[in-house]
Amino acid sequence: LLKESIIGRIRDFYTNGIDEIGPNVGAEYKAQVLTRNTSPQYASLDWLVEHEVIDANDLETFERIKSARNKLAHELPSLVFQGGNFKHVEIFHELVALLRKIEVWWVVNVEIATNPDYDGQEIDEEGIVPGPVLTLQMMFEVLSGNEELLNTYRKGRQ
Repeated sequence: LLKESIIGRIRDFYTNGIDEIGPNVGAEYKAQVLTRNTSPQYASLDWLVEHEVIDANDLETFERIKSARNKLAHELPSLVFQGGNFKHVEIFHELVALLRKIEVWWVVNVEIATNPDYDGQEIDEEGIVPGPVLTLQMMFEVLSGNEELLNTYRKGRQ
């Protein structure tokens, strides 16, 4: 979800429609984003910094999240069997906070800003809960043992 928020939101912003192959990403995306770094992820992070969506502290947070993800992906057996000092709950909360920061920026500065229904209205950014953040919050609740939430979700999907 975080990767999609970082890369996908910007790519979609520069998309000029869809054809039979998929999204038609224009030359402006390549010029404004992809020229910043050979990695689309780091090019997108640089774009987010330039547009004051995130700052240097958020980049450090991203690196901690990435490191934790890599540790889980590549060292899962040793983490499970040998234990260790892995602060997955703290990292998860950092992930949610960073994801929320990026997603709220898009909601406020793109979705609401381009929707005339919101003209002249005061927006409470604290009250905005973007879909990806809601998804992570639900997952965390279910993993924490909240089966009531899981059952409610299952009933809603039927």
